[in-house]
Amino acid sequence: MTQTPELPLREAAPAPAPVPGRRRPHRAWSVAAVTFLTLIGAAGFASLPGLLIEPLHAEFHWSRGTIGFAVSVNLALYGLTAPFAAALMDRFGIRRVVAAALTVIAIGAGLTVFMTTSWQLVLYWGVLVGLGSGSMALAFAATVTGRWFTARRGLVTGILTAAGASGQLIFLPALSWIVERYDWRPAAVTVALAALAVVPLVWLLLRDHPADVGVAPYGAAEFVPKPPPQRGAARRALRALASAARTGPFWLLAGTFAICGATTNGLVKTHFVPAAHDHGMPMTAAASLLAVIGIFDIAGTIASGWFTDRFHTRRLLATYYGLRGLSLMFLPLLLSDTVHPPMVFFIVFYGLDWVATVPPTLALCREHYGDDAAIVFGWVLAAHQVGAALIAFLGGLARDAFGTYNPVWYASGALCAVAALMALVIRQGREGAGDGRVAAG
Repeated sequence: MTQTPELPLREAAPAPAPVPGRRRPHRAWSVAAVTFLTLIGAAGFASLPGLLIEPLHAEFHWSRGTIGFAVSVNLALYGLTAPFAAALMDRFGIRRVVAAALTVIAIGAGLTVFMTTSWQLVLYWGVLVGLGSGSMALAFAATVTGRWFTARRGLVTGILTAAGASGQLIFLPALSWIVERYDWRPAAVTVALAALAVVPLVWLLLRDHPADVGVAPYGAAEFVPKPPPQRGAARRALRALASAARTGPFWLLAGTFAICGATTNGLVKTHFVPAAHDHGMPMTAAASLLAVIGIFDIAGTIASGWFTDRFHTRRLLATYYGLRGLSLMFLPLLLSDTVHPPMVFFIVFYGLDWVATVPPTLALCREHYGDDAAIVFGWVLAAHQVGAALIAFLGGLARDAFGTYNPVWYASGALCAVAALMALVIRQGREGAGDGRVAAG
């Protein structure tokens, strides 16, 4: 590849000397803060599908399976886009990809206001919002942590992963109130405006690489030059998949993360509100419970990042999946028309485990796949979303067929037990061999 003459000079530029007597926070923390706020702003779209099932069913008489199919398309594209998005960020830069993704999300959410048939729901919410969200999902967080941090990667991954929960906490109660008081259309417009409002923030404050501002990554001993743009994003994503697919850990990580997606985004985020509404609970109350999950998700995910820096990751994963499965098995016994203490206990317990699996899963990708870790994690995330898509669709079909969600809750609990066993047989990666983590047994 031919490089322009000035590129090596710019890349080799040393970091500026610090001013004596002044200590400023490393620029990596401000980039992480912008990333966190960006993910919060984009999280509104993910909060809405579970609130739309009953209103769309009532207005258009679409079956819950049909609506669930649109949500499943959204979730599947969210995952399948992620590995290509990570490669696109290497080619065009983080700012451009994320700004474009937020714009696509805003367009898709806005167009749903004018839909009259179910295929339009699939196109607008399923395809457009799915592609936009997948372009800046956890692959975005993985790219930022991989470029800007050498130390504290687990902690930062946990914080950025918690951004989605923070967005859920902010948007769910507000959107459910809008849906009940006004209609689902103003809620869709709110999501579109929230995503669009973040675009200037990304463009003005986010930077692609530490070398852009003349600093070394946080925790690095030496300045790291900015690599040239990586061309052939699609080929690189497919090469990374082909290479990873020849290893056992990839299939175990993909399998466990598929179950993770099935038991979170696909099941609880999509079907908890209508399931609680089946038992007579008002939609606003059920949505508020789902938002409270977000509060404890923040604490659980950040704590998981801290644990990931210190303990063996496969043992953490097995623990997380086992506890999640137990909680889902008890949920059918707890649903009622009111909020009572055992239900609150479930919300707290399940919330702490919601996406605690992300930091150790990403750490295992780094241990096994090195420089391709962000792209491989994108493919693992694709499996997560395919699992979520299947349960979002099958959950709607089960509700239509049985008149209850109970079989889905029990089946998901059993799947979590399978995921716990799979996590235990993942072998330790190269970087984890001597990192000083405490053995869990």
